[in-house]
Amino acid sequence: MAKKSTSDALSAQHKQALAEGRSASRAVRSYLDALETHKPKRGRKRTADSISNRLSRVEAELMAADPLQRLHLLQERIDLTAELAAMSNGLNLEKIEADFVSVAGQYGARKNITYTAWRAIGVPADVLKRAGIGRSSE
Repeated sequence: MAKKSTSDALSAQHKQALAEGRSASRAVRSYLDALETHKPKRGRKRTADSISNRLSRVEAELMAADPLQRLHLLQERIDLTAELAAMSNGLNLEKIEADFVSVAGQYGARKNITYTAWRAIGVPADVLKRAGIGRSSE
């Protein structure tokens, strides 16, 4: 196998630019994933108290339920328990958003992502404004 010449090696600046690009991509992906996960759903917002109350009612209903009803109640209990656990784990959305704001302007410019595309994916206008992305980036 032939030796690589030194001109084929990446410069320190190039390596740093690649690392910065990966870091920016990670911050953008994390924020977009968090937006997707916390997308508002229709209807009344569920709270930890309302989930706990429903769990209590499910437990009470299980005592008198027939086998088919018990099956559905058991699945509901599993779902409610998972939802409650997800709520208590909660992401630090403020930090994820701050990381996004710090890199989104440069990332969008480098990747030719317009204001309209950011808005279409669900990024709020105030977050884009803080990131320095305005309607002029159309």
